[in-house]
Amino acid sequence: MLTRTFRSICLFNVNHFFVLFFFSRFLQCRGPFAQRRHPLVDATVVSEIRKCVEEGIEFQGDLLNFRKDGSPLMNRLQLTPIYGDDDIITHYIGIQFFTDTNVELGPLLSSTVKESARSDRLIASHVVQPISAGHGLICRELCSMLQLSDEVLCQKIFSRLSPRDIASVGSVCRRLYELTKNEDLWKMVCQNAWGSETTRALETVPGAKRLGWERLARELTTLEAAAWRKLRVGGAVEPSRCNFSACAVGNRVVLFGGEGVNMQPMNDTFVLDLNASNPEWRHVKVTSAPPGRWGHTLSCLNGSWLVVFGGCGTQGLLNDVFILDLDAQFPAWREISGLAPPMPRSWHSSCTLDDTKLVVSGGCADSGVLLSDTHLLDVTMEKPVWREIPASWTPPSRLGHSLSVYDGRKILMFGGLAKSGPLRLRSSDVFTMDLSEEEPCWRCITGSGMPGAGNPAGIGPPPRLDHVAVSLPGGRILIFGGSVAGLHSASQLYLLDPTEEKPTWRILNVPGSPPRFAWGHSTCVVGGTRAIVLGGQTGEEWMLSELYELSLASSIM
Repeated sequence: MLTRTFRSICLFNVNHFFVLFFFSRFLQCRGPFAQRRHPLVDATVVSEIRKCVEEGIEFQGDLLNFRKDGSPLMNRLQLTPIYGDDDIITHYIGIQFFTDTNVELGPLLSSTVKESARSDRLIASHVVQPISAGHGLICRELCSMLQLSDEVLCQKIFSRLSPRDIASVGSVCRRLYELTKNEDLWKMVCQNAWGSETTRALETVPGAKRLGWERLARELTTLEAAAWRKLRVGGAVEPSRCNFSACAVGNRVVLFGGEGVNMQPMNDTFVLDLNASNPEWRHVKVTSAPPGRWGHTLSCLNGSWLVVFGGCGTQGLLNDVFILDLDAQFPAWREISGLAPPMPRSWHSSCTLDDTKLVVSGGCADSGVLLSDTHLLDVTMEKPVWREIPASWTPPSRLGHSLSVYDGRKILMFGGLAKSGPLRLRSSDVFTMDLSEEEPCWRCITGSGMPGAGNPAGIGPPPRLDHVAVSLPGGRILIFGGSVAGLHSASQLYLLDPTEEKPTWRILNVPGSPPRFAWGHSTCVVGGTRAIVLGGQTGEEWMLSELYELSLASSIM
């Protein structure tokens, strides 16, 4: 029985190998839309695979396969028998390496059809033949992979697999089960799958060592332990305000600026240390504070740097950049005079890349015009220079959208208040861009009438703006909150994996006490495992003594 398939690794139970393998697209040698066997099928390769499986030896070779849309590709396939505790073959592991091929099918020949039908009958006759248990009693020396030492298996092979793959490998035999219980291996697996930056952030979570990497990987993959809870904290953020911006620095929540009474722009900084036994808001005494503002973005770079960009101040919209090292002995804001700055704006979106770069997208200009540009600034350069990311096509102009980083250097844009002809409407559009490409371009995953747009399967989130977008380990994006029309619950969670061949929206039902409102500008992710929603809103007042925590892993405080 096929127990688990992940990308290029498959595990087969030996007793059902023929039924599954001979009816796969490998040996049928055709896509779902084909009407005949492909002319490049090598019958000798098919025979060789059967021979190797019957004799319990490894197979390596090239063969034709097909994508789901019927287009051909070449696979380099390696099949290796895996032995149980009694020197009996229990599984086969198949490792595939994919390369593209362009193949012309040519005219349909009657002889080809007859040959295909004859081969199909031969395959079917082999399927119903039972496999003697004796075929599994092969000398262990023939299985070269399991001759490798534990150290080589863990560091050179298993560490490169995903958390789901490791869970499958552990079910093969007792030896592999014991190997996959090693915490150092799980840490390497998590670092390989999620990146070193995410892994370092998870290490700072209180009690993470006690929880263990294996359990952390399982819970962050399945989200089985996700739960809401309401917290109360001490201290005060005064004067009261709204439209501030918040971000996380380690396990601290930082709040900057906001709109006070009579639309007064604020420029003070407050910190809430969630590691404290009794967390409370604390005003940070800083020098050279930036001009007051609201509708800005606040980001964390380089471990402890706070970066403020844009917003609306006393004199109008801003496009300046200020940095504060929160861990400095005497914290002081300093302005970064980046060359060629973007147009002044507010209610834009931003994210960070490589822990050194700030990415800014969209927003609203002085004239009220919505923007669609994207800019990047490396704040670690001696003389930083803004760089606009050119694109032949850009998503419709918008404000109040989210920008998330996934899979290394890819960014995902969701929602916002977008321009639609003469109107401005809430959006549920999804766009992606790979900034590692030489010429990055926006790709439409789903959009209202966008060119090339598809519609992800599942029930997607209703259109919204100023929502929360959480980047999860492994590339998934979690969406909730914001300004939503109608009676839709802002606390309903939606999950999307943009790395899938066909991205699918999934609804995540989470127990606990969710907030009534959740806004993107006042929510941040702490330690990679907790989304902190600041306060409840009563009229024009924000209750910052109340927090709502969406915990993605078991409580380890």
